[in-house]
Amino acid sequence: MSYDRYVAICNPLRYSSIMTNIFCAKSVIMCWFLGNFISFIVTTTLSRLNFCGPNIIDHLFCDIVPLLDLSCSDTLFIHLEIFLLGVPSVMIPTTIIVVSYTYIVISVLRIPSRTGRQKAFSTCSSHLIVVSIFYWTMFSVYALPNREQTRVSNKLLSLLYTVFTPLINPIIYSLRNKDIKKAVHQAFYGQLM
Repeated sequence: MSYDRYVAICNPLRYSSIMTNIFCAKSVIMCWFLGNFISFIVTTTLSRLNFCGPNIIDHLFCDIVPLLDLSCSDTLFIHLEIFLLGVPSVMIPTTIIVVSYTYIVISVLRIPSRTGRQKAFSTCSSHLIVVSIFYWTMFSVYALPNREQTRVSNKLLSLLYTVFTPLINPIIYSLRNKDIKKAVHQAFYGQLM
């Protein structure tokens, strides 16, 4: 999505030739394939672990870190595997997003009119809000040391990126639509009059 916004703002005349249906389909297929491939590798490795103790996961869903805590096996290799697979799968999209938005901000700041800048920034703001919430909560759960955080805070942060972000995603994107804004305005202020 950030690359789409980058092309739309920085190369608007070439948008239809760059963002073709074939390019979009290839991008989706590549993301799905890589995501499923990484999940398959981690799941296969996890299936070889031995569990000999309580089988109750102290989490809201079957997350990988609490699952590894239940294992009696040595989990050093799995932690290394998760790190080696996780770094590129997080860093590549993050780099694309940061670079795209850097170029977008540079291009938008060159727009002479204030209304033009506001329109360009409003195009990107919804995506940036959703991505920021998603990445910062995921980062704080998986990248920060667990010793400083309690299990309760990890559960709450996990709820943010698994439930809250998908829940607010359509709301944030819909608020850019004038008809939705009008309906929300009427729902809140129309009944007060």
